[in-house]
Amino acid sequence: MSETPMNTLQYRFDGPEDAPVLILGPSLGTTWHMWDRQIPELVQQWRVFRYDLPGHGGAPAHPAVSVGDLADRLLATLDGLGVERFGYAGCALGGAVGVQLALRHPERVASLALIAASPRFGTPDEFRQRGVVVRTNGLDPIARTSPDRWFTAGFAAAQPAITEWAVQMVRTTDPGCYIAACEALAAFDVRSELGLIGVPTLVLAGSDDQVTGPAEARTLVAGIPDARLAVVPGASHLVPVEQPAAVTDLLVRHFSTAWQPAPDAGRTVVPGIPVRAVLSAPPQPVPVAEIAPAPLVEPPQAAGRPDPYDTGLKVRREVLGDAHVDRALSQADDFSGDFQEFATRYAWGEIWDRPGLDRRSRSCVTLGALVAGGHLEELAVHTRAALRNGLTPDEIKEVLLQTAVYCGVPAAGSAFRVAQRIIREETTPQE
Repeated sequence: MSETPMNTLQYRFDGPEDAPVLILGPSLGTTWHMWDRQIPELVQQWRVFRYDLPGHGGAPAHPAVSVGDLADRLLATLDGLGVERFGYAGCALGGAVGVQLALRHPERVASLALIAASPRFGTPDEFRQRGVVVRTNGLDPIARTSPDRWFTAGFAAAQPAITEWAVQMVRTTDPGCYIAACEALAAFDVRSELGLIGVPTLVLAGSDDQVTGPAEARTLVAGIPDARLAVVPGASHLVPVEQPAAVTDLLVRHFSTAWQPAPDAGRTVVPGIPVRAVLSAPPQPVPVAEIAPAPLVEPPQAAGRPDPYDTGLKVRREVLGDAHVDRALSQADDFSGDFQEFATRYAWGEIWDRPGLDRRSRSCVTLGALVAGGHLEELAVHTRAALRNGLTPDEIKEVLLQTAVYCGVPAAGSAFRVAQRIIREETTPQE
């Protein structure tokens, strides 16, 4: 296989060349082979297009910076192949890519299926902490625990070969691309935009999925105007692998009957697929307040620069984590509220957002300054932030060793004790 350009994705086609195109998107840590058991049935009606995420399945290790970046690379790949309009089914991260396509390029998406998906995957802190674990320990701890997240206990015990295949898929993923995908999921949040998805959508979840299960699926169905829910019993997160026949049947029924015609024509663009039919009774109307898009940001004041507070809050959350920021803001009162606003606006909106240094460098500077000032409580916070910003424990150690020369051995000794505790907490894989 020839080298894949940085702005495209590694892919394969199955099925007749003249059939309409159906895209299958993979989840984080898997390859296009997660869909192998759907292919024999799907190729009877569609030309199936599968792709690998960057650094997965031997694909070139060009990390994607966001879910939108993945969607853009997929479209660039399809443009190069002359594929204009398609159906799309995606699992987990692959589902997030499908949501992004339906929101940003609705004219390209004929119909959508979201499997084990969510408008927001957990919390940003959870995915950034997973990135810290991978950066420190490699992918082996994540690989060993993947079957627990992906499959029910009964399936994992009965299918040891599939379980081992799942572990090896993760182990052979490029760590840098895996970390980048975690960052992309940490930043993904389309809860306020679901009402803008205008294509017929199947939302599918495993009944025993503890990652993105029926509760997240119902959130999607409540927000997407033309959506229906299917819960597959006896399945966990990687439901296309655990219950392949049920998933295949649901996909065939959905894409056979819910293929939306092109917006500028009264007929279907893709031959062989009928105009959309009603799959089930329409969902109950969702109150407008629940599906309304986010309000427009008011334009900056005419005089001076725009207020950096919103930018500062975003950067502060990305660096310190939602839990820490929420706790700090919730504890603010009439006495301390002005200080929290000051810190958010100027420390985070002005200084941390400046382009002159990257966040890794700013973390190094901050750690040194906190050691010099003896601010051990803040040092704990910023050790955790440094790990999230990409510093390894060895690099943090070097920063603290240098402070022993310039700030004194006692100060550095106290700093090492604090940092050691935080590093152990953050880099120990969660069972």
